[in-house]
Amino acid sequence: MTTTVHRELPHALRRHFRGAVLQPGEEGYDEARRVWNGAIDRHPALIARCAGADDVQAAVRFAREHDLPVAVRGGGHSVLGYGVCDGGVVIDLSHLKAVSVDPAGRVARAAGGLTWAEFDLATGRHGLATTGGSVSSTGIGGVTLGGGFGHLMRRHGLTVDNLRAADLVTADGERLRVDAATEPELLWGLRGGGGNFGVVTAFEYDLHPVGPVVLGGPIFWPLEQATQVLRFLREFAPTAPDELGVAVVAMLAPPMPFLPPERYGTPVLGLLPVWCGDLAEGAAALAPLRAVGRPVGDLVRPVPYRAVQSLLDLSASPGNGSYWRSHRLPDLSDAAIDIVVDLVASITSPLSLLNGWMIGGAVSRVAPDATAVGPREPGFELRVIANWRPGDADHERHLSWAREGWARLRPHGAGQYATFLSDEGPAGVQAAYGDRLGRLTALKDRFDPSNVFRLNPNIPTSQDLSAIRNLPTSKEVTR
Repeated sequence: MTTTVHRELPHALRRHFRGAVLQPGEEGYDEARRVWNGAIDRHPALIARCAGADDVQAAVRFAREHDLPVAVRGGGHSVLGYGVCDGGVVIDLSHLKAVSVDPAGRVARAAGGLTWAEFDLATGRHGLATTGGSVSSTGIGGVTLGGGFGHLMRRHGLTVDNLRAADLVTADGERLRVDAATEPELLWGLRGGGGNFGVVTAFEYDLHPVGPVVLGGPIFWPLEQATQVLRFLREFAPTAPDELGVAVVAMLAPPMPFLPPERYGTPVLGLLPVWCGDLAEGAAALAPLRAVGRPVGDLVRPVPYRAVQSLLDLSASPGNGSYWRSHRLPDLSDAAIDIVVDLVASITSPLSLLNGWMIGGAVSRVAPDATAVGPREPGFELRVIANWRPGDADHERHLSWAREGWARLRPHGAGQYATFLSDEGPAGVQAAYGDRLGRLTALKDRFDPSNVFRLNPNIPTSQDLSAIRNLPTSKEVTR
């Protein structure tokens, strides 16, 4: 694309656009092209900061007319930086912040640019919530469309299990209301199929009474006790009450005031239990977990749900380089536990960690084919996450730690979840969707046969499905 065409493009789009259109060299452009992962450095031809669904329509039609790649940005938290592209159009939803809550009907309608912090603030005023992302700056769009793991999922299901409806702009630039009455099959696909079928400008969710105070907080053990704790968690998980969510965080101990200073920078295993229910019952349910071994820090206490939702924010600070690989583990076998302990002991960056979830409860009572997400059986999800500061010359070593750790855990895994895919490419998409892939491909053929929305864990069209194993994987994040 020539410089002359570059200069002409914004004027053509602005004629049908209410929001701001940014191009290289303009004030605000460099800030607008940055995403959460500091390893991503891309330069779109245009950034279309949408003021409403009509702007999204105009941007989609404009990109198609000029044969430009399309990236869709909500919160910008994709580990591969899907929310920005080189030489294309970024459809930026981050200014779409409207949210309305019906307390009596326990329903929320939220614009596609909201973060979970903003969503939880609006619903929390009424003592309501839905399962949402555990890093508060994450956008609701990516989490929802990928499935949606969070502290409430064992009691209230995944985010997609609470998705009632969506407003969608298709690859043709048309607007659709997607719900069980109008487009039941497309709603099924949006519940876990990612951004493959269009741009969601608004979501409608079922809400549940939550808190506003829950019982939760991190517990940390020294690495020498990690095997004991993980074996206990393995035995504890199958009978754990639905009210209890548990996240796993294994890392080098951060300099937090509730930890002994001599532990700072040493390997620790952390569990983050969150009890959503009667606090007295929660204290009794958590007592066995808190009694395991000799924790070096225990911050479990009554705390506002919104505070719990930001407890993992420091592990995902914006601007750092980041890369991960994930597995679904049907069980924490002794061999898998040994690998986890070894990985924590060999962390190469003070910012890296292992993070995951205990799965079960309401999540596992949903039929496997009820949504595009799977599998649903009880077990664990675990990510090996390499993080590094900008300019870290050892970033290749951090990447190798994550990739080699993932490879070591692979014999103990049973598939992946699309929401946590990285650069596994088509093989990862197959592993995530399994026998649901054909059904998703039929939706792709119907709503995006030209694969306009391809910057995501991409669902192939039927034309590409037979060649899926031969497509390359992305390595750009390793720069």
